Amino acid sequence: MATKGNSGDHRSRGSMSIFIIIGLCGFFYILGAWQRSGFGKGDSIALEITKQADCSVLSNLNYETHHGGDAGKLDDSETEVKEFLPCDNQYTDYTPCHDQMRAMKFPRENMNYRERHCPSEEEKLHCLIPAPKGYATPFLWPKSRDYVPFANAPYKSLTVEKAVQNWIQYEGNVFRFPGGGTQFPHGADAYIDELASVIPMDNGMVRTALDTGCGVASFGAYLFKKNVLSMSFAPRDSHEAQVQFALERGVPAVIGVLGTIKLPYSSRSFDMAHCSRCLIPWGANDGMYMMEVDRVLRPGGYWVLSGPPIHWKTNYEAWKRPKEELEEEQRKIEEIAKLLCWEKKHEKGETAIWRKRINYDDCREQDPQPTMCKSTNPNDVWYKKMEACITPYPETSGSDPWKPFPERLNAVPSQISSGYIPGVSVEAYEEDNRSWKKHVNAYKRTNKIINSGRYRNIMDMNAGLGSFAAALESPKLWVMNVMPTIAEKDTLGVIYERGLIGIYHDWCEAFSTYPRTYDLIHANGVFSLYKDKCSAEDILFEMDRILRPEGAVIFRDQVDVLMTVRRLAKGMRWDTKIVDHEDGPLISEKVLFAVKQYWVAGGNNSTNSRVIAQTKRKK
Repeated sequence: MATKGNSGDHRSRGSMSIFIIIGLCGFFYILGAWQRSGFGKGDSIALEITKQADCSVLSNLNYETHHGGDAGKLDDSETEVKEFLPCDNQYTDYTPCHDQMRAMKFPRENMNYRERHCPSEEEKLHCLIPAPKGYATPFLWPKSRDYVPFANAPYKSLTVEKAVQNWIQYEGNVFRFPGGGTQFPHGADAYIDELASVIPMDNGMVRTALDTGCGVASFGAYLFKKNVLSMSFAPRDSHEAQVQFALERGVPAVIGVLGTIKLPYSSRSFDMAHCSRCLIPWGANDGMYMMEVDRVLRPGGYWVLSGPPIHWKTNYEAWKRPKEELEEEQRKIEEIAKLLCWEKKHEKGETAIWRKRINYDDCREQDPQPTMCKSTNPNDVWYKKMEACITPYPETSGSDPWKPFPERLNAVPSQISSGYIPGVSVEAYEEDNRSWKKHVNAYKRTNKIINSGRYRNIMDMNAGLGSFAAALESPKLWVMNVMPTIAEKDTLGVIYERGLIGIYHDWCEAFSTYPRTYDLIHANGVFSLYKDKCSAEDILFEMDRILRPEGAVIFRDQVDVLMTVRRLAKGMRWDTKIVDHEDGPLISEKVLFAVKQYWVAGGNNSTNSRVIAQTKRKK
């Protein structure tokens, strides 16, 4: 049960204990520990974490690395460090490519104004996004699913607007998430169990889900019980902080909308797609939105539509909509589903479930025949306009090649065994798996709390084949695998086939998330990849924006690149340490560990005071 704000000394002692155990294991700062360690955790939880976490992690972030007997050349302590100043306090929740003021300049038609609209070079903020006063380290999973510190996302509008729908409640110094939703008043568990009576969620065949218009992502939060990993999205709209709440809870989510451009996911990725009163006009634009869901849904995948217009005959009065309008809306949905050759598997109450065919053979005789997309690459989606056409099935879709999870995690994906991805052989895939298991084991020897539960939301900025995430696989964490749009090989489809989730992104732009939404960021070769594309400083600003206070970063790159990154990172209030490649000091590739210091908007901490004083002297 959440502790109220009047718990006094007991709360301080308990919070300090948990912070010292998790945060001060040689890794984090004690300054303001009682303020930022969460609320109501208590000494019993602290004792439990003591059993899980080894308190010897990174005891000295400034130790010298040894590089071929010439370690002195790696020491850049004599180099002047450029100090980066905090942004104004009004930017604590700044989302550069989803800025509300900029959005209003774009057309409302088809939700264009809710899509990505990034700032020009002149508009970019070259400062550090502050955390709000009182920012607290999130609770460990699974407690974080149900409780979020109020200070981390201090917005109460949803507690009023959704009060009768059991979404979110405000209790003292925390928000509580009862697990309810508009379409599941009896709780997400009961709703998911109903779906599981039709959709095979319990045998590993359904592993990845897309939740459109996710709200606070309670559906995705409770899918973890079924070992199903969701990719939830919702626009940054009048309901403040929906996606922010989802990520604070430890649930994968991004800011996004079905509008005019294609979703940033590879084709045939998700085992299931879900809409619970997501307010998407599925029958509009000649079925374009359902066709986009069809593109990202793998053959044999399921689509769930819950809420209007399903069962309109009974509910039109409660929904306060004309029954003729609802009837026409459902007729269009059924018509488009038939055109897509989806098979309707279930309709009960306000929930309907369709299944995409395993192959297209059953659909060749249907009349009328749909318009097929002309693009030869269904994964070419970054800022590409959505089309009212159907993505062709792969030529090798005679049977379902996907394996159940967790077997599929390390099995050779069919996209590789079939030669679908040029230059990636079965042998290369297996070697990549072995290499990343070795790399991750080396990371754990340096940062010994990786598996403690302290890092729940993890990002891999250059995910490759997803082997970093596969090596980390644990119910305590999830990884957002990012496929850079400029990567030499597009392997996002492989990542999904392994039962992992990911997204396309260009790191010259801001990521579609709120500040402080990731606990650990992994950057393998990112700065080498982008060195001729955009500024390393801009990429680091974005990493700092999305990284939680006291979160960690692991950079893997060439030593000269890491030295540049290290100099910039020091000016961003990060503590850093370079270590040798696990195969020895003669390897030119190194690893840079960094920890973001804790500081808040207007905070009177030593780092903040020092930066302000230096700025005044320079003026």
